[in-house]
Amino acid sequence: MNKTADLTDNAYRYQLTIGQLLNTTRFMSPDQEIVYRDKVRLTYRDMFKRVGKLASSLSSLGVKQGDTVSVLDYDSHRYLECYFGIPMMGAVLFTVNWRLSPEQIEYTMNHSGASVVIVHEDFLGLLEPIRDSLKTVKKIILISETDAKPQTTLALDAEYEEMLSAAPAEFDFPELDEDTRATTFYTTGTTGLPKGVYFSHRQLVLHTMSIGVTLGCFESPMRLSSTDVYMPITPMFHVHAWGFPYLATMMGVKQVYPGKYEPEMLLKLILKERVSYSHCVPTILQMLVGSPVASKVDLTHWKVIIGGARLPKGLAKAALDLGIRVMAGYGMSETCPVISVSNLKPHMLSWDNERKSDVVIRTGLSIPLVQVELADPDGNFLPHDGKNAGEIVIRSPWTTEGYHNDPERSEELWKGGWLHTGDVANIDEEGYIQITDRLKDVIKTGGEWISSLDLENMMSMHDAVAEAAAIGIPDSKWGERPMMLVVLKPQFRGNGVNAGTLKEFMKKCAQDGKIPKYGTPDIYEIIDAIPKTSVGKIDKKELRKQYAQETVRYASR
Repeated sequence: MNKTADLTDNAYRYQLTIGQLLNTTRFMSPDQEIVYRDKVRLTYRDMFKRVGKLASSLSSLGVKQGDTVSVLDYDSHRYLECYFGIPMMGAVLFTVNWRLSPEQIEYTMNHSGASVVIVHEDFLGLLEPIRDSLKTVKKIILISETDAKPQTTLALDAEYEEMLSAAPAEFDFPELDEDTRATTFYTTGTTGLPKGVYFSHRQLVLHTMSIGVTLGCFESPMRLSSTDVYMPITPMFHVHAWGFPYLATMMGVKQVYPGKYEPEMLLKLILKERVSYSHCVPTILQMLVGSPVASKVDLTHWKVIIGGARLPKGLAKAALDLGIRVMAGYGMSETCPVISVSNLKPHMLSWDNERKSDVVIRTGLSIPLVQVELADPDGNFLPHDGKNAGEIVIRSPWTTEGYHNDPERSEELWKGGWLHTGDVANIDEEGYIQITDRLKDVIKTGGEWISSLDLENMMSMHDAVAEAAAIGIPDSKWGERPMMLVVLKPQFRGNGVNAGTLKEFMKKCAQDGKIPKYGTPDIYEIIDAIPKTSVGKIDKKELRKQYAQETVRYASR
């Protein structure tokens, strides 16, 4: 039988668009709360109205389908409204990284073609010096949290809350093609100009569904359910806050938004609002776990996914000992971002914290609909035996199709039909991925490769170490030798822990076979803080630049 004979023009071709994520919440949990710091409490019912008001307001300002609307705000209920309202009207949400320099912000806004800026009053100072250079921006909408009129040289076209209060809640959202571009933002690479990545409605919906299946369907201490209370501690400008605001909204869970990250406010919200699900970079978890308050309060209800940098075993063990359930997740700006999570398998659930910590710090198991392979320099795939290491290459329905207006780097990203991550890893027989380093961060000494991440992880096991970073510094004999930079926990500063103490610890680790003897760092430097990128990753480019110039001094030790 001819299959085409069964087709009818009346069949509705359902499109996977962001607005569809709201359908279940409208009748399952319309009165569930959305909280902003200690300032605002809304219900989902309120949010739906405000999403309509936002779209109505932007439309009245001239925003139309295909336009780009940029946002500079802290994590807030307003940002959540932008996550939905802007793409649902057919415009593109551009989440601006306000930690970039004014020059980089100027570049990304011009490169994206942003026509409207929604900006928190705290970030007006970033826009003022570059306003005359913003070629496409026509309107500026202020977010004000005070009654005082801000002192600014910018011509402001509206204030967010005043704009919404005057707008109708009803907006005739168009039926969009699921391949319509929904979001864009820029990577914070350590070389060259920031690169613009972009994602369609279909990609965001499929990503949401896949992480929902991953965290909701498999037996795991990290299971996410409709009874959880969600709070991001990853900036919402960074890769859609890992996609969790979309998932949390689809599930109708209580959501808490902390605004500006302040340790006291974060802990207050976790305790007062009974926050049970978060995600953050290791630095934030270290800050909270290391707080004097952490050992005095009950945090056993809190589940945290760590990404952005490797989760050190010492930090994972400290969190587990406090009753915090924790695991690593992996992804990139280019992958929307979640590719894998280090879920414990059922037979591991009874293990002690020492054994569990060895698993939860791994890069993890790939989530549904993701294909992961290891490639050698010639593009050949390597076996998943836990030994062979190669570059992680990926395919999934939600990986970016390329870089905005950058065909050359897009071709490089997708050479051979696989997205190239730049991460070196192995995959064991159970399917767990373990990144051993970035291609550009591997320390090459005497013809051997040393994983800077393995060195950092081992250093984190010393009781006195809060943070560690390993880099390669030039060496006339070996090409490079590893150097370890360490931040001590406050209680150990000035208490006899020094470079010699740390070196003896790492030598013992080598003797025990935990790291290769040739990989034991020669030089140890105790510093006050490790430089970070705008998204909280260790800035190894800056460290190499800083310490490579001092090779002679270190070589003389």
